[in-house]
Amino acid sequence: MQVKKYSGELVPFNGEALRRSLTRSGANNEQVKQVYNRVVSEIYDGISTRELYQLAFDTLKNVRNSFAARYSLKKALRELGPEGFYFEKYIAHLLRTFGFESITGQKVHGHAVSHELDVVAYKDGKLITAECKFRNDIDAKISVTTPMYYLSRFKDISNITYQFFGKQVQFQEGWLITNAYFTTDSIDFAKYYNINLLSWDYPKENSIKRRVDKAVFYPVTCLTTLTDLEEQQLLKNQLILVKDIVSNPGKLDLLGLGKDRKEQVLKEANELIEYKVEEEY
Repeated sequence: MQVKKYSGELVPFNGEALRRSLTRSGANNEQVKQVYNRVVSEIYDGISTRELYQLAFDTLKNVRNSFAARYSLKKALRELGPEGFYFEKYIAHLLRTFGFESITGQKVHGHAVSHELDVVAYKDGKLITAECKFRNDIDAKISVTTPMYYLSRFKDISNITYQFFGKQVQFQEGWLITNAYFTTDSIDFAKYYNINLLSWDYPKENSIKRRVDKAVFYPVTCLTTLTDLEEQQLLKNQLILVKDIVSNPGKLDLLGLGKDRKEQVLKEANELIEYKVEEEY
């Protein structure tokens, strides 16, 4: 059985990968088995990854909304677009869950030129800056030219004292963060020049998908009980995290939802953050 990727490339259907992603949704073993069997019974040779995803998503949603919501994390991150502004905000929030102070959209002057910094963060005496590379394409990869370019930018702001978070500090680490993938050359280059990388699947033990699951740090774009327009309205009002809705349900009032729909959204949101994903992938 062959599956057609977004690029048009045909690859063998990976049943184990599908089982793992279904397990990550929070479904129990019996539910995973039922969903898997239903999906396998409907796929065909040459099915696109988009169709395969939609089939699994719809089948999970019939079991429980929150399962489908968790399964849709990768797609939900792509919906923090179209320009990546909300992705930068999301990464700043994510860093705070790991003990950093963080801000976005900062401008500094380097040795040679000025730079717009997507995220600046501080923790335990260490100042870091992160450049966020947001991609809408399903199989998008960040080529080696990006860390090459970023290295020159980081060098230009190194060994200069800046004032951030009430302190006189210098940048000690540079991060390149994407919701997509890095090529092998990108990873090799970054390792050699000590650029920290973070992507959907890298580093394997501490990737974005793992960090999000560990911190139950799901964006509102995961919620299947909201329309795309309602999700965008929440984002425009700086409501990026499902956690924010759970901790303050009144924030949903700006959408003008009826009582029943509001209860549906809150039920899904609570189920989504209550379940802890197992470490096995």
